[in-house]
Amino acid sequence: MTAPPVPDEAHDEAHGGGLGSRLNWLRAAVLGANDGVVSTAGLVVGVAGATESRSTLLTAGLAGLLAGSMSMAAGEYVSVSTQRDSEKAALAQEKRELRERPEAELDELTTLLSARGLTPEVAREAAEQLTERDALRAHARVELGIDPDELINPWHAAGASFLAFTAGALLPLLAIVLPPPAARLWVTVLSVLAALALTGWWSARLGQAPAAPAVLRTTAGGALAMAVTYGAGSLLGAAGV
Repeated sequence: MTAPPVPDEAHDEAHGGGLGSRLNWLRAAVLGANDGVVSTAGLVVGVAGATESRSTLLTAGLAGLLAGSMSMAAGEYVSVSTQRDSEKAALAQEKRELRERPEAELDELTTLLSARGLTPEVAREAAEQLTERDALRAHARVELGIDPDELINPWHAAGASFLAFTAGALLPLLAIVLPPPAARLWVTVLSVLAALALTGWWSARLGQAPAAPAVLRTTAGGALAMAVTYGAGSLLGAAGV
């Protein structure tokens, strides 16, 4: 029996892990921008409830932007570094197992391919061809779901989170300091809700989910955050704190 062609590397990346990785990065960027919008909007609107001083609003907004973006970057770096270490450890273990018990690993790859719908005979022949070409790569992709050549980079993740949060945070910051005092609150609220509706719609589109619930969740959450912080700021301002 002739085995089916071994999957081409480039084709695999275009239709598998490569595309999935790009979508995950894009989704993370959208969510990071959403966090920047909500957290900074809540901060500056809360301060606006207590004071109309443009310099105070700018100082508070910049402090929130820097603190939030650095926190996001640091958290993403730690998280992705842990994931990368786990992937490298799994690859090292797989390499050791291939060296110490190659026949058992071949049987395991055959079983995994059979579970994907191939007949036992075809799965065995395909496993043998994949093993001859690059045993570690075959096991990494089929068994572990890892591309050894595209391990996630924690510095890239940290930088992307920093930039996404900063981009999102700039909107409420500019909206609260640029308009005249009488209009700044409404300009900020409306621009923030519009931005949140857009990020909700885009995140739903990336996940192929209905847009309306996502838009409602993001805008309702942002509106609640701004209402609570503005109320708190107003109470503190009235109390002269």
